[in-house]
Amino acid sequence: MSSDTTAIAQDAALPLIDETPEARAERTGKRKHLFLWLAAAVLVLGGGYYAYDHFIASRHVTTNNAYVGANVAQVTPLVGGPVLEVLVEDTMPVKRGDILVRLDDTDAKIALARAEAELALTERRVRSLVATDGGLGAQVEARIADQARAEAGLTSARADLERARIDLQRREALAASGSVSGEELTIARNALSTATANLKATEAERAQAAANRTAAMGTRNANRVLIDNTTPGTHPEVLAARAARDQAKIDLERTVIRAPIDGVVSRRQVQPGQRAQPGAVLMVVVPTHAAYVDANFKEVQLEKVRPGQSVKLTSDLYGKKVEYRGTVVGFSGGTGSAFAIVPAQNATGNWIKVVQRLPVRIRLDPKQLAEHPLQVGLSMTARIDVSN
Repeated sequence: MSSDTTAIAQDAALPLIDETPEARAERTGKRKHLFLWLAAAVLVLGGGYYAYDHFIASRHVTTNNAYVGANVAQVTPLVGGPVLEVLVEDTMPVKRGDILVRLDDTDAKIALARAEAELALTERRVRSLVATDGGLGAQVEARIADQARAEAGLTSARADLERARIDLQRREALAASGSVSGEELTIARNALSTATANLKATEAERAQAAANRTAAMGTRNANRVLIDNTTPGTHPEVLAARAARDQAKIDLERTVIRAPIDGVVSRRQVQPGQRAQPGAVLMVVVPTHAAYVDANFKEVQLEKVRPGQSVKLTSDLYGKKVEYRGTVVGFSGGTGSAFAIVPAQNATGNWIKVVQRLPVRIRLDPKQLAEHPLQVGLSMTARIDVSN
C-alpha cells in the first residue's frame, strides 16, 4: 500500500477536528431530512399498495391460464357408401343445411324402389283379405242353408221311417188271416229297411252340413282377425311396409351429408372414392360464433367468484386493444387433475400439496365474436369482477 493511500485512510478514521458547529448542525439536519423523506416514501408506497389491494386487487381475480373452446359438431354419415363428391375444404365457413359430402345413392335408390313395391303388394294383399271376408260370409250363409236343408231332410226321413214301420205292422197283423199276401209283406219290410237307411243317410248329411258350417265360420273368423278394427290404410302389415318405405327414403336423403350447425370446417378427413362407414368422423364444424372461454383459476382465487359476474378478457391474438366482455356461467365438476388421463396419486407417502385449478366457464358476447372471431384453443387473459 502506498504512503498516500495510508494517509488518506488515517485522515478518514480521525474525527473532523476542523468541522465547525454550524457545519456539524447542517450535516445533522440534512441527515434528519433524508430519513424523513425515506420514511415518507415508505409510508406512501405502503399506503399505495394497501389502497391497490383493498380497492382494486381484492375486487378482481385474474388468470392467463384461459383458452377458447366451443361445442364442436362432428360430421358423421348415418349410412355407408362410396364418397361421390366433397364440396368443402378446411377453413371454409358453412351454414346449417349446406351440403358437405355426397355419397353414391345407387344402392339407396334400389332399396327405395324395393320398399315401394313391397308396400304396393302389401296394400293389395290387405284389400284381398277385406274382399275375402265378404266371400267367406256368403259361404257361411250357404252352409247354414245346407244345414237347414239337412234338418228338413232328416225330419222327412223320420216321417218316412215311421210310416213304413206302421205299414209293416198293419200287414203283419193281416198276414195271419190271409188278407195280405207274402209279396205285400215283403214289400213293406223292404220299405222299412229303405226308410231306415234313408234316415241314417240324412243324419250323416246333417252332421256334414253342421261341420261345413263350423269350418266356414272358422275360416271367416280367421280372416276377420287379420282385418279386425282396421282399414286397408291402417292395417299393421301396411303400416310396417310404409315404415320400411319411409326408412328407405330417409336413407336415400342421408346420402347427402349436410352441415349440422353454422361454423367453420376443420379436420377434413374424407376424399372422393373413399367408402364412408356409419359413425366415422369425416370432418368437424366449429361454431366460432358460439365460442366460450374456460379459465383455469387457482382454488384460492374462487372464494368470491359466482355465476353471473362480469368478466373482461383479452386475447393474445388481438392484444389488449380488443377487450371482450363475458359472464361467468358456472364451474366445472372437477379440477383439471381429477379428469387427467393419469390422475394424481395423492394417497402416497411422498405427498406434496399442489394448488389445484378449477375450470370456470365464461360466456362471450356474440356481437364481439362477430366483430373479432376467436378460434378454439387460443390463449386468453380473464379478469373477473368479484365486487358484486
